[in-house]
Amino acid sequence: MKAILGGLLMAALVATGAEAAVHTEKVAYRHGTVELTGFLAYDDALTAKRPGVVVVHEWWGLNDFAKGRAEELARLGYVAFAVDMYGSGKVTSDAKEAGQLAGAFRSDRGLMRSRAAAGLDVLRGRTQVDPTRLAAIGYCFGGTVALEMARSGADLKGVASFHGGLATPNPADARNIRGKVLVLHGADDSFESPAEIAAFQEEMRQGGVDWQMNYYGGAVHSFTNPDAGKAGIKGVAYNGAADRRSWQALQDFFAEIFRK
Repeated sequence: MKAILGGLLMAALVATGAEAAVHTEKVAYRHGTVELTGFLAYDDALTAKRPGVVVVHEWWGLNDFAKGRAEELARLGYVAFAVDMYGSGKVTSDAKEAGQLAGAFRSDRGLMRSRAAAGLDVLRGRTQVDPTRLAAIGYCFGGTVALEMARSGADLKGVASFHGGLATPNPADARNIRGKVLVLHGADDSFESPAEIAAFQEEMRQGGVDWQMNYYGGAVHSFTNPDAGKAGIKGVAYNGAADRRSWQALQDFFAEIFRK
């Protein structure tokens, strides 16, 4: 009976979200001395507290793609907060600059985790959010961030990485993971070596994590972003089928981890 009621509740959220007028706003917050500007999205017609989802952007910064994903989550009945990892909502279209910005966090996982935690704290404190039902998702660089949030022991029901980097300097930290893990990966993504994938999977096993990894045939890096090919980076392209399938996989994942 509980499972049926949970399913009906989720169906009601989805049905309501389909007709929702999504409220969005910029949210100023801080991490130490760094000023950050995140993007909040939720359906203001819903009155009950609901699950909250942190959305972490690609290495380009908090651009329209990440904001759009937050709005899509809001239509599904969640409160979504697209965090700002770089500060002041900084966005770039230059791959070299993006690499430098993301690289500062890749080389300092402590900074990565604490910067993301600042965004999670903002989401947790929103009156619309049920603070006992939180998750994080991320894209490319953001996928790495979401996984590091889990490895830090953050109180998350689950994290999902879309074509994200899987390697970590501290694989033993998988023992800190408190929720479930979903990795959505292009089968032809050349940015992650077979050795890195195998190491990640072994990390999950050794950490006793409830994890799953979906591969999408014909998909390469950044397969969810319709603008992926504009940068002209080899091995980066949009794949509509993989985008749709991975988004559905995320919805199924959330239905599982947020079920009361």
